[in-house]
Amino acid sequence: MTSYATAGVDIEAGERAVELMKSRVARARRPEVVDDPSGFAGLFDASALLSYRRPLLTSSTDGVGTKVMLAQRLDRHDTIGIDLVGMVVDDLVVCGAEPLFMTDYIACGKVVPERIAEIVGGVAEGCRLAGCALIGGETAEHPGAMGAGEYDLAGAATGVVEADAMLGGHRVREGDVVLALASSGVHSNGYSLVRHIIASAGLSLEAEVAELGRTLGEELLEPTRIYSLDCLELARSVEVHAYAHITGGGLAGNLSRSLPSGLDAVLDRSSWTPPAVFEVLAGHGGVSRDDMDRTFNLGVGMAAIVPADAVDAALALLGGRDLPAWVLGEVVPGAGEARFR
Repeated sequence: MTSYATAGVDIEAGERAVELMKSRVARARRPEVVDDPSGFAGLFDASALLSYRRPLLTSSTDGVGTKVMLAQRLDRHDTIGIDLVGMVVDDLVVCGAEPLFMTDYIACGKVVPERIAEIVGGVAEGCRLAGCALIGGETAEHPGAMGAGEYDLAGAATGVVEADAMLGGHRVREGDVVLALASSGVHSNGYSLVRHIIASAGLSLEAEVAELGRTLGEELLEPTRIYSLDCLELARSVEVHAYAHITGGGLAGNLSRSLPSGLDAVLDRSSWTPPAVFEVLAGHGGVSRDDMDRTFNLGVGMAAIVPADAVDAALALLGGRDLPAWVLGEVVPGAGEARFR
C-alpha cells in the first residue's frame, strides 16, 4: 500500500522536531509577541509602534549560501542558524532599523528531528543576540529533490525605524570618518570559492591548521557576528551617519552603497591585519588580492561612518561592548565610491 511515508515524507518526525525546538524558540521572544493558539501564524503587537511619529517598516530576506554544505560535511548544525540571522538582521540595521521579528524556512531531504532542532536552536540564539523575536517558521521535507542529509535554510525579518532617524548616504558629509567593526571570520559569503579552494588544494576540514590554532572546519563554521544591538546602541549614543554591512561584494563594494554620489571613502589597508583564515585561503587557492577584496569581508563585517568629533566616543563605546573597532578611512570629494589608498 502506498502512503505519504512510503513516498519519503515522515509526518511524525516533523511533529517531533517541532516539540524538540519549542524550548529553544521560547528563548527568542519579545514582549510584543502574541501567541496564536492555532500555530498557523506568528503574531506581533503593532501597538508598540504607536510611540513612533512616522514608523517605517523595513524588511530583509537572505540565506547562508553554500556554507550549509560544510555544516553538513562536518555534521555540525547548531550555529548555521546564527549565520542566517546575522545575514538578515544586519541588513536591516544599516538604515538604523531595530529588528522586531523573524521567520525561517528549512527545506531538507529527510526530517531528522534532532538535526532540525539544532538548526532552529541556532536561529533562536541568533534572534536572541539580535534582540528580535523568532515568531514562526516552516520545515519542508523534499524527498527525491534533496539527499537525506541535505538541507537549505532561509529567513526573513521585519524591523522599524523612525523616518527622520533613518541612516544612509544622505547624511554622509566630507570629513566624516569610516570605522571598521571587526568580523568573526569569513561570515557567510564566498563559500563557493572556499569550497573550490578546499577541493583544489586537497585540504582537510578536520586537520589542525597552525595559523588558525584549530581545525579548518572549526574556523570556517565560526558563526557570523551579529551587529544589530551594537549598531543600535552606537546610533543612540553618538552621531552616526551611515552603516554598511560587508557581505558579498566585499568591503569597497558594500561601503560604496552607503555613500552619496559626490563623496568617496578612502580606506587605509594598513589600518588592520585580516584574520589568518584569509591568508590561508588566498595562499592555498592562489587567489589574487582583487578577488579576495571582491569576495570576502577580510575581517571587517560592518562599517560605520561618523563625524570626526564622534570617533573617540564611538570607539570607546564599541570597545566597552567587546567589539573590536578602528579607524578605517575618511570621506573625501569623489564619485561615490569606496576605494583603498
